[in-house]
Amino acid sequence: MSTRRQVLALSAGAAAAGALYESPAVAEGVGREKRWIATWAAVPTTIPPAPPLVLEDQTVRQTVHVGVGGSQLRIRLTNEFGETPLRIGEVRVARRRVTFGGRTAVTVPAGAPIVSDPVDLRVPGGTNLVISMYLPDRTPVTTLAAFAFQDNVIADGNVTAARDVTPTGTIQQYLFLSGVSVLASGGAIVTLGDSITNGANTAANANHRWPDLLSARLGHSLGVANVGVSGNRLLHDPNPPAGSPAVGYAAYFGQSALRRFDRDVLAQPGAKFLIVLLGVNDLGHPGTSAPLDEVVGADDLIWGHRQLIARAHQAGLRAYGATVLPFKDDTLGFYSAENERKRSTLNRWIRTSGEYDAVIDFDAAVRDPGDPLRLRAAYDSGDHLHPNDAGMAAMAAAVPLRLFRI
Repeated sequence: MSTRRQVLALSAGAAAAGALYESPAVAEGVGREKRWIATWAAVPTTIPPAPPLVLEDQTVRQTVHVGVGGSQLRIRLTNEFGETPLRIGEVRVARRRVTFGGRTAVTVPAGAPIVSDPVDLRVPGGTNLVISMYLPDRTPVTTLAAFAFQDNVIADGNVTAARDVTPTGTIQQYLFLSGVSVLASGGAIVTLGDSITNGANTAANANHRWPDLLSARLGHSLGVANVGVSGNRLLHDPNPPAGSPAVGYAAYFGQSALRRFDRDVLAQPGAKFLIVLLGVNDLGHPGTSAPLDEVVGADDLIWGHRQLIARAHQAGLRAYGATVLPFKDDTLGFYSAENERKRSTLNRWIRTSGEYDAVIDFDAAVRDPGDPLRLRAAYDSGDHLHPNDAGMAAMAAAVPLRLFRI
């Protein structure tokens, strides 16, 4: 069976299973009161030290794949890494005009996000939503999510209300857009991670990231806010060695999980559950895209995970720890016998310490039975580190749905 057919088969079976689990709140006898729930997210980062993309008198049309549906929606725009105010001339979701405090045109202060007024638009769960943003002035793009695995387009003029546009450019990034929430019952799962959670090496426009496939298994009954960032580390911000190739891209890796936790996890509307998959870049980056003095031990990673657990519990979230995937013979230079020992120690702690509220064993789901230190060949995207679409489906299938009863 081809990889694509494997993914479709697994997804179809998972969706059927998810249909039995469509209303976890009802299953637990909780009322159907509605609240704002995060249904899509992207993590904003700054940009590398190079001339940015500049837009002027242009519309950015971006597509997001939502989890739970709702009767109204809100969007979150961001200028959090901008050094000057961001002027937005008009925003539409589908073809509905979006306002911000009653204004159709708005200026977002430097270093700040902005949340829209409620938009009366019924959004079905598991569907794509098109958001169009018009930028009238010369606008350097300094706040973005660099790895979208989704084709978004740029068009000339204010064409936010047009059914179809003529693209002048196509990008696989999210510009100035970091969240969508809907008015619905239930809650949200926040998936905190790196490129594997972000969706690295999956087919563009297919929504085969493991959090998307988990949402399908749940029948899109809960929101899923994917706050994975390619290259992200638990303990350190990007710090590329001077003169190394990483200077040209490391800024896209985002602030450390410890630093961004309040913004990217705790601030998600309706957040109830947290899944953490982090540590491989902390092991692999020193000596490749980070300096050697940032080498960490397994005890350092365990300390970082304990901090995430404590902060999640303090906010009332259930925290689930995911084991780090195998990466023997990866093409990025991460693997060594020492890093494998650290990974093994961290995974043993996640599995046996009892400090997380539950364990999601991604390692067991995707490793090669013949060589458990490697990814299974059928799940390997080719770099021996990132799962392919079938691997993402295997990861989603490994998540126990019982963990998400509200």
